[in-house]
This record gives sequence, structure tokens and C-alpha cells, in this order.
Amino acid sequence: MPRLDSKAILQGRRSRYSMTLITGISVSMVCLVGMFGYLWLLAMAGGAAAGIDGAVGFGVSLAAAVVPVTILVPLILMLDRIEPEPGSVMFFAFVWGAGVAVVASLLLNTWGASNITVPLYGQDLGDYVSTAVVAPVVEESAKGVVLLVLLWRRRHEIDTFTDGVVYAAMVATGFAFTENVLYFLGAFFDGTLIATFALRGLIAPFGHPIYTAMIGIGVAYAAMNTGTGRVFAPVAGWGAAVALHGMWNASTRFGWLGLGLAYLVLFVVLMCVLATAVRDRQTQIGAIAHYLPRYLSTGLVTQADIAMLGSMHARRRAREWAARNAGRRGREAMKEYQLAATELALLHKKMDAGLVSTGWKVDRDSFLALMHVARDTFLGRVPGPVAPGWAERPDDSGFLRRVDFAQVIAQTRARQDDAAPPSRRSPR
Repeated sequence: MPRLDSKAILQGRRSRYSMTLITGISVSMVCLVGMFGYLWLLAMAGGAAAGIDGAVGFGVSLAAAVVPVTILVPLILMLDRIEPEPGSVMFFAFVWGAGVAVVASLLLNTWGASNITVPLYGQDLGDYVSTAVVAPVVEESAKGVVLLVLLWRRRHEIDTFTDGVVYAAMVATGFAFTENVLYFLGAFFDGTLIATFALRGLIAPFGHPIYTAMIGIGVAYAAMNTGTGRVFAPVAGWGAAVALHGMWNASTRFGWLGLGLAYLVLFVVLMCVLATAVRDRQTQIGAIAHYLPRYLSTGLVTQADIAMLGSMHARRRAREWAARNAGRRGREAMKEYQLAATELALLHKKMDAGLVSTGWKVDRDSFLALMHVARDTFLGRVPGPVAPGWAERPDDSGFLRRVDFAQVIAQTRARQDDAAPPSRRSPR
């Protein structure tokens, strides 16, 4: 039997093809390449004016900008380990921020300063107003657009406030990456690179992710609720993001005291975001414990499996156990089993909240089919019965039982074939 498209199932799609992602990533990459071409020209011009090698300045600035990314991205991913978001969607969010959002912000900020703030207030005050007012509005809007796209096209991916925060933080990290190259490049030629890197790369690298996280929370509320409130939630999140961003930019006018107070406010907001992530994780674990017992009769899960799925430590040890017994493919099979089971529990949680359409049984069967195929993939790679690391005997775990799910799998495969483009469907 052909292998199911696990990525499509876990992302709530009928087939592997997503024109939204393909188009969005393509446009974002074009903007990112164009922006780096512009930065290269700036580096060459700056180097010629300063009498130094502009290519060195570009390389140093790029390397310095990578450092905060290597710190932030792992921390962002740690927030949502129970039900991690699809890598392709996360990449889309990152490159949108690094490409489209930066290009749009550069153009609009430059236009706003030249045509509005400087003519109205003069050079000094106009630059300050542009930094404290115009830039936050423009930049948070440019970053927030992609979150609205995800709300429109990927609403099913957003199960918790943490999901909204994770997507928002990835957009903002991409934006900060490209913006940092620009700032570090200017600082390199001014001789202030170390101070600029310390402030933007080490002391306050989480500024942009915190601002945009407010939009992510608003978008998550809209995805998880019904009623009129969901219409205004993204707008309220955008307003909070602009306010925090504007506060930080405006604080530079008041020296270290102003920066210190702004930093304190952002730290408090960060603690609130982390507390929300902890609460969301407890909610997800509660959903697993509450909804999965109804599937004990399928033979796909047991009470021991449910206990394993409800603990991050136990889930990690189960993947390690699967790798020891069946290699890399065994580890991937366990990971797919865990994700499908989690999505199954969250599907029922959405049903209770009135957020699932009448076709929920299709998604349920797809998750069950994926759990079965993941189990069969593992069993096909072990020589004989082996006791799982989270239960006493092999038959204490649904992951090690052989149960016939051929009909459910066939139905799921047929739906995926029907959803694929005609030229790429499996032969009948």
C-alpha cells in the first residue's frame, strides 16, 4: 500500500501541495535576495567612501546578524514542543519577515520621513517622530500581514495562543535578521559595531519577537473563538505591538534610563508570554488525557501510551527508544505517531469549542490512519517483540499491536489522491 502523505495529514490538508506556501515563499525569497543585493551595494559604497574593503564589512555584518538568530530560533521552537508547527510554514513566516516585511518597511519608512515627518517637524524632530511613531506602525503592519494570511489559509494550525506567538516570533526574527545586517553595516563603517552588536544582538535581541507576539496572540484568539470579538482581536494585538515597539524606539531619546525602563516593560511582557506558553502546554496535555481514552477500543493507544503522550520527558525517551530499536526511520515513525495522536486530541477539543466543520470525521480517520501506518513502519523494522520504554510488555502499548486498519487507510489514501493534481495522482 502506498505510504500516506504524513505532512499533509498533520497539516490538515488533503494533499502535499500548497500554492499559498509555494507562492509566499517564492515572493519572500525574491524580496530577500533583492534586499541583500541592496545591502551589498551599500557595503561597496560605504567601503569606497571609508577607504576599506566593503566586502569585509558585509561579511562581518552578516555573521553578526546570524548570532541572534541562532539564539532565538531554538528558544522559539522550545515553546511549542507538544505539537510543533510545520517546518515549511515556519520557514515561510521567517522569510516573509526577512524579505517582504523588510522591503516594504524600508520603502514606506523612507517615504514617510521624506514626505511627512521631516517636512512637518524639521530634520531632528521629524527623524524622531519617524522612528517612534511611523516605523512601529509600518513595521508591525508589514510583519502582521503574513499572520493574517496564516489565519485565512492555515487557521487549523493555530490551536493555542502559543502557536500564534511562535509564528509571530519567527516573522519578527526574520525581520530583525535583515534589519540587523543593515544596522551592523552602518556601525561597521562608523566604528561602533561592538556597541551596536551588544545592544541589538545580545542585550535586547527579543525586542521584535515580543512586539509581534502581540499580533500573534490576537490572531490566535481569532482562530480559537467564535463571535464578534475575534474580528477585533488581531487589531487589538496590532495596537499593542505598535505601542511596545514605539515605546522602545522613543526611549532612546531619554538615554540609559529610558532604555532601562523600556527594557523592564518588555521583560514583564516576555514573562507573561512564557506563562501563557506554560498554560497552553498544560491545556494540551489535559486534552490528551481527556479525549484519547475513547480510542482505547481501536487498539491504537493504551493507558500507558496516553501517559507517555502527556509528558515531554516521556515523549522524548520514547523517540530515543524507537531509534535504538529501529534506527532513524523508527524514530520518525514514533514522532509521527505522537503528533497524530496529539492532533487527534486537539481535534476533539476544537469540536467541543464549536470550531470544527461537519467534515471532522475525515480528519479523525486521517489521524488514526497515520498512527497505524507509523506503527506498522516501526514494526516492520524490528526483528521481534520488544518491550517499550514506557510500559512493561509489548502488548501494553498500542504502538506495538497489530490491528487491521486497511479500510481507513485506503479511504485516507483515496482522498489524498483525489486532492492531488491530475498529472501527479497515483495510478488506479
